[in-house]
Amino acid sequence: MRTLQLLGSLFTLTCCLLTCGGDGPTSTAPAAAPGHDGPSNIVFVLVDDLGWMDLGVQGNEWYPTPNIDRLAARGLRFTDAYAASPVCSPSRAAMMSGISGARTGITDFIPGHWRPYEELTVPTNRTQYLPPEYTTYAESLQDAGYETAYFGKWHLGWGGETYPGNQGFDTFHVQKGWGHFVPPIHFGPTYPEQEEGDYLTDLLTDMTVNFITDNQDDKFAVVCSHFAVHVPLAAPDELVDAAGKRAQPEDRIYNPTYVAMVQKVDEGVGRIMDHLDSLGLTEKTLFVFGSDNGGLRQIFNKSNDVLATDNAPLRDEKGSIYEGGIRVPFILSQPGTIAEGTVSHVPTTGLDLYPTFLDVAQAPAIDSLDGESLQPLWLNEDHGLADRTVFFHYPHYHHGRPAAAIRRGNYKLIKYFDRAGPELYQLADDLGETTNLYQEEPAVGESMLIELENWLAETNAPVPVPNPDFNEARRAEWGPRPKK
Repeated sequence: MRTLQLLGSLFTLTCCLLTCGGDGPTSTAPAAAPGHDGPSNIVFVLVDDLGWMDLGVQGNEWYPTPNIDRLAARGLRFTDAYAASPVCSPSRAAMMSGISGARTGITDFIPGHWRPYEELTVPTNRTQYLPPEYTTYAESLQDAGYETAYFGKWHLGWGGETYPGNQGFDTFHVQKGWGHFVPPIHFGPTYPEQEEGDYLTDLLTDMTVNFITDNQDDKFAVVCSHFAVHVPLAAPDELVDAAGKRAQPEDRIYNPTYVAMVQKVDEGVGRIMDHLDSLGLTEKTLFVFGSDNGGLRQIFNKSNDVLATDNAPLRDEKGSIYEGGIRVPFILSQPGTIAEGTVSHVPTTGLDLYPTFLDVAQAPAIDSLDGESLQPLWLNEDHGLADRTVFFHYPHYHHGRPAAAIRRGNYKLIKYFDRAGPELYQLADDLGETTNLYQEEPAVGESMLIELENWLAETNAPVPVPNPDFNEARRAEWGPRPKK
């Protein structure tokens, strides 16, 4: 059993990894010279609700993730990577479209939370699906001659024209049902190879490996979109039992089922890496690993006492605009092109994937996208990304209050829609967002607040309005979202 002192030292080391280097990007290795001249294949493993501290390479010694750690050792790990939103649907819509949810009006998960008696009435998603008029990165890759596939959780529409087949993916199997085993899990379209008792994470890895095999002689882009590690927590009994018998932290959440789910995701990453190696495709393939939002500590309505994971030293969890809700693990690997063992502190968001994919596909750039390509970071070009400003908009009640946020350099400002006072944090010195500096540094705070409010106006972002049914005694109640 580790001592509390060792645990504290671990977090101190992790914070140092984040903040050393100030406002600019730093790395532990020089950028690699381009090792692959043509368009790159793309493998994107997207994990649901994976927390920033859920990986060994992030400083977590209790969750076994040797393959993801190996992926990071082969490439570029970002310490300051963010989801575009603290919940799944707007985060995924932003990745797919390259457009912020503030513009698309998809700001909450589909169909969304609702508190009928709260102080504010929050916006409803403009559409409960990703509108087909947005050109996805998959459609752009199709135009560039790629074979495309999507396997797993979609959550951007419930079928028909809203499924991946109408959003640029030649092949797809979307997870249906709520769980991690077959049954109740099944797929649309049907996946004939599934058998009763199969584990979803394994099936999605199977689909990904098979697609790579079938398209090894073509340019391809595939998304392996895991439902793990989302609740309800479930994993094979033998892995849960083994996780329960391992050494555990003294003052940190350790759920053996959750640990086993992370382990299964890690095994899948290892299988895909090994398969690319066996086919001689590793140096021709950009391997992307990330999460759609921050880690979940406990379900939003506290309907059970199950605790999933712990984002400390970050504050809060999924559904919050604090760092625990939006900062996520993010790794890019392409040996021979991206230098091994590189660490970057440049802030990134899920919006950066689309332009990055266009660059590695050698496809035409699209000026209307909200993100920026990350390729200059590993080509050692003058990119200016270290000085960028990134924005977040989550005008909903969930684990936190309706809010928007801006990060500029190491400063982060949060504007709440139901409170008068903004919050300002210096992340280099206060990763846990414990000390509000807005009154102490008014010039910084006011300039960032003006910049954030200008961005909200420019994007025509939907915002909450006063609720005529506000009831102080009932404000915490959850209810069904009214039909449009």
